[in-house]
Amino acid sequence: MLVHLFEYLKEHYDLPGAGLFRYISFRAGVAMLLSLLISIVIGKRIINWLRSLQIGETVRDLGLDGQNLKAGTPTMGGIIIIAATIIPCLLMARLDNIYVLLMLFSTVWMFAIGFIDDYIKVFKKDKAGLKGRFKIMGQVGLGLIVGLAMLWNDEVVVRLDSEVAVMHGYEITDTVFVKDPVRVGQFNEMVYAKAPITNVPFFKNNELDYSRILWFLGDNASDLSAIIFVIMVIIIITAVSNGANLTDGLDGQLAGVAAIVCAALGILAYLSGNSVAADFLKILYIPNSSEMVIYSACLLGGCIGFLWYNVFPARVFMGDTGSLTLGGIIAAMAIILRKELLIPLLCGVFLVENLSVIIQVWWFKRTKKKYGEGRRVFLMAPLHHHYQKQGMHEVTIAVRFWIIQILLAVATIITLKIR
Repeated sequence: MLVHLFEYLKEHYDLPGAGLFRYISFRAGVAMLLSLLISIVIGKRIINWLRSLQIGETVRDLGLDGQNLKAGTPTMGGIIIIAATIIPCLLMARLDNIYVLLMLFSTVWMFAIGFIDDYIKVFKKDKAGLKGRFKIMGQVGLGLIVGLAMLWNDEVVVRLDSEVAVMHGYEITDTVFVKDPVRVGQFNEMVYAKAPITNVPFFKNNELDYSRILWFLGDNASDLSAIIFVIMVIIIITAVSNGANLTDGLDGQLAGVAAIVCAALGILAYLSGNSVAADFLKILYIPNSSEMVIYSACLLGGCIGFLWYNVFPARVFMGDTGSLTLGGIIAAMAIILRKELLIPLLCGVFLVENLSVIIQVWWFKRTKKKYGEGRRVFLMAPLHHHYQKQGMHEVTIAVRFWIIQILLAVATIITLKIR
């Protein structure tokens, strides 16, 4: 919003300093500061408001140390993160950018699902919350909208070699000539095209058309590539959203992990939206995607500001209002940046937490059927509770998860040069 205002003032009144708003780095820095301030300043007010409504966490006795002390702590604190993300984004980002609009829509959509889930738990006193099938329907709905928007919106394009675009039959929207990085004075013909394509880590010529998954169908595969792409988007959003939800089990754990993931996604957004950096790293150049840096800065600030109140001993929990939303928008951002195949590495903490539950349930059912008594792989799932059962303090567990996530984020960035 402000960027449009200051561009107008610069153009018509030559206002000193207005040109600063042209720079992504300046707007991202201001957006993050605003997000931090908003989350810290309004956080206390929201916590007091939630406490006045008696919106307290109901704790099941799982035999964990200090668990009963959490009873009555206000939940639904994800409102703080969402407010601290949306408000600065509306102020500092370009609101005519399709990627920003998609992220804002994804945020509101997932927030609604999480809020309804928490509302049912808290006000309807139903511990099960929103039924699983309705959560899945909501996640599938978001996947459909994001996937179809990326396929059909004329502003969602990637830059490709013209021969590649023609060979795959992509819809070409524009043609440009780009300097050859090897042959001095030579130019390559490139095109902007709408394509169900993504980057694959660790391989040269690492652009994957989703039709290759159906290679056995021959020429018919390209006709079904859009369907495969949308299905992949749905699976990724659902998996990451649920993985984030499972990770939210200790004070400060998910907020810290999500903040690190957001920082990495912000770097990826900057590189993907910069033609020079994208050509150097040999990744897909996505025009106008650098505006996503603003969004990631807002979300990063919101998560860090929320930690002010969420670190041990937590004064507020984010609830599904925050955890489902964080997972959904992290997945949507990775998909928009064509880096969804990096999610198993970048969101490795979410993946391990998810797998620990799947393995625990599968092994319990298998051994119960075989021996008549269910056995466990972990002392408790998700994984962070396993370490709690071993006597490890939750602060130690949360901080170590943060450290592991930092390593994963750095490794994710490094993959851009490993071919």
